[in-house]
Amino acid sequence: MPDAPIPSAPALDLHLAWCFTVVAEYRHFGRAAEALHTTQPSLSRQIRRLEQQLGVSLVERTPQGNHLTEAGEAFLPMATELLRAAERAAAAARSATRPARITIGHTPGIIVTPAVRELRRRHPDAEVRTKQLTPDEPRRALLDHQVDAVAARLPFPTDGLDVTALYDEPRVLLVPLDHRLAGRSSVTLADIADEPLPKVRGAHPLASAFWRIDPRPDGRPAPDGPLIETAADQFELVAGGQAVTISVPSHTLRPDLAAVALDGVEPSHVVLVTRAHERNHLVAAFRAHAVSILGGAQRCDEAEV
Repeated sequence: MPDAPIPSAPALDLHLAWCFTVVAEYRHFGRAAEALHTTQPSLSRQIRRLEQQLGVSLVERTPQGNHLTEAGEAFLPMATELLRAAERAAAAARSATRPARITIGHTPGIIVTPAVRELRRRHPDAEVRTKQLTPDEPRRALLDHQVDAVAARLPFPTDGLDVTALYDEPRVLLVPLDHRLAGRSSVTLADIADEPLPKVRGAHPLASAFWRIDPRPDGRPAPDGPLIETAADQFELVAGGQAVTISVPSHTLRPDLAAVALDGVEPSHVVLVTRAHERNHLVAAFRAHAVSILGGAQRCDEAEV
């Protein structure tokens, strides 16, 4: 089998690319130089070196200020991603040499404490940290090496990740105590066909569609409620009678909200996600504890109902 081709030398210097992204951010060599703790002439020389390496002009210098050229605008997002990829590569290398360290993420309403305690008990010399994430952070936090494993609720993009099922939770309808459905033992989608549901600004379409059940099985769109900045903002809206929302029983409920079983809908899937091909043995150990302890506890709870 022929040897794999040797990669060619990189076309640019990462340090120069970093300097360019700072100049692009400030659009001013003086302020960019100050942010980089260097001098303006030195920064100008570095940008010229980068332009020479690429063979294009990136920054147009005019009496009115500095502007990115068309080539500079095209190069900026790729340079930014290149720097992020380099940081991830460095983090992965450092992680491989420090296998006795793990950071476990979890999103609101998911309790990982029993599995974390078991990991610490079995690996007393390991450094085990936890970090709470917002529902839209798991994938980015993993790929940026902020965390090594995350217990979270689907759906969210999982390309580049390994996903292990832990347990399911039924979805419920949250309404204010004086709502017409508050006293019901259960409701169906037909009962809330005209009830507005909040929309989270910037939420991933997969998550928004799942939690709003949008579109409905008959193809109709879910009624739009107020636009909110974070998922946590929805509970105040519901308590104030401005909307209803769909959640899970394990979320902490305010005393002025009622949870009503929602029939005929897919449950929420709680999973453990890790980077694909992760080599840290603590990740594999935590995965085993999470499946047996967190998933096992849920199965016991369901058996008792």
